[in-house]
Amino acid sequence: MKYFTFLIGLLFVISTGTAQNPVLNPSDTTLAEPAPPSRTISERINDRFEPAVRSMDKVLFFDPFKEFGMYDPVIRDDQGNPVLNADGQPVENHIPIIILWLIAGALFFTVFMRFINFRGFGHAITLIRGKYDNPKDAGEVNHFQALATALSGTVGLGNIAGVAVAIAVGGPGATIWMIIAGLMGMASKFTECTLGVKYRNIDKNGEVSGGPMYYLSKGLAKRGKGMAVFGKILAAFFAIMVIGGSFGGGNMFQANQAYAQLANFIPMLEGNGFWFGIMLAILTGVVIIGGIKSIANVTDKMVPFMAILYVGASLVVIALNYANIPAAFVEIWNGAFNADAAKGGLIGVLIMGFRRAAFSNEAGIGSASIAHSAVKTKEPITEGIVALLEPFIDTVVICTMTALVIVITGEHHNFGGDVSTSGGVKLTSDAFQHTISWFPYLLTVAVFLFAFSTMISWSYYGLKGFDYLFGGWSEKVFGSRKIAKYVYQVVFLGFIIVGCSSTMSAVIDFSDMMIFVMAFPNILGLYILAPEVYCDLKSYLHRVKTGEIKRYR
Repeated sequence: MKYFTFLIGLLFVISTGTAQNPVLNPSDTTLAEPAPPSRTISERINDRFEPAVRSMDKVLFFDPFKEFGMYDPVIRDDQGNPVLNADGQPVENHIPIIILWLIAGALFFTVFMRFINFRGFGHAITLIRGKYDNPKDAGEVNHFQALATALSGTVGLGNIAGVAVAIAVGGPGATIWMIIAGLMGMASKFTECTLGVKYRNIDKNGEVSGGPMYYLSKGLAKRGKGMAVFGKILAAFFAIMVIGGSFGGGNMFQANQAYAQLANFIPMLEGNGFWFGIMLAILTGVVIIGGIKSIANVTDKMVPFMAILYVGASLVVIALNYANIPAAFVEIWNGAFNADAAKGGLIGVLIMGFRRAAFSNEAGIGSASIAHSAVKTKEPITEGIVALLEPFIDTVVICTMTALVIVITGEHHNFGGDVSTSGGVKLTSDAFQHTISWFPYLLTVAVFLFAFSTMISWSYYGLKGFDYLFGGWSEKVFGSRKIAKYVYQVVFLGFIIVGCSSTMSAVIDFSDMMIFVMAFPNILGLYILAPEVYCDLKSYLHRVKTGEIKRYR
């Protein structure tokens, strides 16, 4: 608890620091005008964070198609006028190259692995039921706990707010492209999680470290000195990005939207994001301090509960609006293949669907392989097969539920133009309220659970990236890798407070940048290592078929 005390003390100093003190004018020694006392802590944090994000966006989210004038940069209505958001600004028809990179990777691995995303589905169910679990195998968690931990990192507000934004901007047709992206992403997830287990490190205490940092460095090192250096560069770059991703999409984005949704129903929270952030940081810290076993013990109970809660509520809404189901499916189908100009045409709808699916299920990003690496198994392929269920549950099931609720209730026709994620949560909330007045309260519970579960899982991802970069240095200087762990956790908890104190636009831009950029080194490494994964898959399936690999129960 020492570093919790340090964190709270540091934040108290920041909050009570120089806001009320006179400032010296740099041109002389006279006192300048004091800073306006009306600026809140949240506003002062945001004033520093937002400009930094805008600068990074220009570099990390480069859109080559837009730069070379290959398409209209704004979405237009039938009269050719720009579609405006709630702030009166044109809605951009943005196609960053990273989305195409993810689509290409998912398609390649689906074909190269001979459609393992479909033919491995049944065996995946058998594995998570524990039929092949050997308690003597090395690792820290079982197949189900590994899947639950990874799911808790992907089943977040992207499933609620992100899908709503996709439907609002891209139209109902984006639903089909989200489903297709989820199905193809299952192959990417299989490939990266197999490698995560194959190249993991297990220390003398049984603690596991795995993920892209390890299969990029160790896997490519087997292909010669030149590739070894290249692998280390890719691994280090990924580690830096996963740390940034843990602070952004895995932390600030979730904390920001959890606070925004709760503040809608608890008026006393309005304007107190800083203090809400402190309470949420303490709650998160209690869980993450225990490492992957503590996180898994929470997620294996929370994930099934929150999934059943949300999917169950969605099915109730759909059932009570059964008369609208046929028209809704026609609208979804026509919107996918006959999109009008106001939705950016076919390409605009496709990109919107794929972008939201990628942000939601993170297939090809590489993050989930860090959690799956901790599984107890001696067969890496088993966890790859289990992992392919993740995009199916996250995107094909949960994201589709959100889309169907919005389309069947017709709330997307009443959309007010707020294309921020805040507007996305409101759109989903209105769709639930359309059927049962108190359902938005249930949605608020789901939003908080989704956000909290994502934060605790991403804290583990970021920690492993931080340990990869600085754990050895910490052990050399301080005699323990735990020092690096404590430093990371303090910073991670601090970013929860930043997220609750910043504007949504800055937070979501930072989140998208950090998470999507992780796909560049990860998928590049997966292309190189794919042949050995396929060979391992053939060997494993043959041994299962011949009975060489036996069930334990």
